[in-house]
Amino acid sequence: MTWRLLIHGGAGAMRRDRLTPAEDAGARAGLSTALAAGKAVLAGGGGALDAVEAAVRVLEDDPHFNAGRGSVFTWDGGNEMDAAVMAGADRAAGAVTGVTATRNPVSLARAVLDNSEHVLLSGAGADEFSLAQGLEQAGAEWFAIAERRRQLDELKAGAGFDSGMKYGTVGAVACDAAGHVAAATSTGGLTAKRWGRIGDSPLIGAGTWADDRAGAISCTGAGEYFIRACAAHEIAARMRLAGLAPEAAAETVLAEIRAMGGTGGVIVAAPDGRHAWRFTTPAMYRGVAGADLPTLVAIYGDEA
Repeated sequence: MTWRLLIHGGAGAMRRDRLTPAEDAGARAGLSTALAAGKAVLAGGGGALDAVEAAVRVLEDDPHFNAGRGSVFTWDGGNEMDAAVMAGADRAAGAVTGVTATRNPVSLARAVLDNSEHVLLSGAGADEFSLAQGLEQAGAEWFAIAERRRQLDELKAGAGFDSGMKYGTVGAVACDAAGHVAAATSTGGLTAKRWGRIGDSPLIGAGTWADDRAGAISCTGAGEYFIRACAAHEIAARMRLAGLAPEAAAETVLAEIRAMGGTGGVIVAAPDGRHAWRFTTPAMYRGVAGADLPTLVAIYGDEA
């Protein structure tokens, strides 16, 4: 059995003429570093769950992506983050939403999986649990990035959403040498979100899913539509029950989401090493590594 690791850093309308050379290079460097972190786990015989957590932690610390440091601002000017992890062997899962002070929300979601009887914790309670678990905390200045503040200010001034903005979510899926799969997803949500809005990322079955009988899936896109489609679970169900390949299952579900009015992308890793990424936006930050594959990172739709 060979191992696989796929990551994403959000899907959207990123085009070569919209990203500066520095933005392009910075995003690719971040993706490469994240792949290296997860690859080190898997190449050393480690498990899929450890690998996806390691990869997503790197993306959370990179301000090029909307998760952890670099998360977008809410309407009220704060940063509220969501994350989820799931293990395919027993479908154990942990998730958090609306957290404000944990440096790496994906590790808080992992702590929920490992050290609680719950699946999803929210807000102040999740922050309190993080402290009780001894996880690294960070102040508001760690998460706040000037570019994200500018985006909020422009939107509140009436500029509306920039058509070049992406759906900001990061994620990873993996299959380890033992044939177990896992998924992790983390996000800062939507710029100017209000009223405690929660997207698909921390919702098990919507934005995140892992099942050794099918595969692991992490989604990025218009969250409300991915929730309505139960997108991640639906992809796995089509693989398990209808025998679809990862590519076909992903395309089918993304087509249903598009018919409802939503767009985005997914990454998929199956227990037998098959894998895929698919997206209905012009671009998606993405990367793949494997024991028998060259490491690859890409952004635009015309790349491999």
